[in-house]
Amino acid sequence: MKVPRDFDGRVLADIPCRRWSYKEVNQTGSHIILETQDPSHQRISIPPHKSLKIGTLTAILRLVANHKSVSRDEILRDIQ
Repeated sequence: MKVPRDFDGRVLADIPCRRWSYKEVNQTGSHIILETQDPSHQRISIPPHKSLKIGTLTAILRLVANHKSVSRDEILRDIQ
């Protein structure tokens, strides 16, 4: 599945919170910090930029997919 272009960081931060059991714990400076305990502890930071660079978006999707043991495409379906 193709990664979307010009994706908003704030919208991206809401996706793991809705379906993948992440919680927004705080916002440090210009980054949104998400945290999960399922299946183990993980913290990720997402910049709330209006348009994320494709490499940043891909890296965040890969982190969530690897931690939850799912494919990146499964997470991308939530974005569409």
